[in-house]
Amino acid sequence: MRHRNSGKILDREKGPRAALLRGLATNIILYEKVRTTKAKAKAVRPLVEKMISVGKEGSVNARRAVAAVIYGENAVKKVIEDIAPRYKTRQGGYVRITNIGQRQGDAAEMVQIELV
Repeated sequence: MRHRNSGKILDREKGPRAALLRGLATNIILYEKVRTTKAKAKAVRPLVEKMISVGKEGSVNARRAVAAVIYGENAVKKVIEDIAPRYKTRQGGYVRITNIGQRQGDAAEMVQIELV
């Protein structure tokens, strides 16, 4: 039974799944637009939104909290100094997921996840 279990497993163990989501979140922050599968995009969306919300505070503690999840100091710096001020008045919904069709090889649903 899966009562009260939230989140997707994505056919991975806990460690590889966490690394996948952290890497995907880092790429979304760095490039502001990434093409991936629908399941991965839906799994990483809350992580990216949370990092932007935490980054809006701008304190040292917020920087450390973002750095605990996001790979690379340049991505952390971009969240705190560039992306968070851009969404200062926005209450949430920083990420958009757009369907772009099916992947040629295995017909997986592909989407583009981008910052609004």
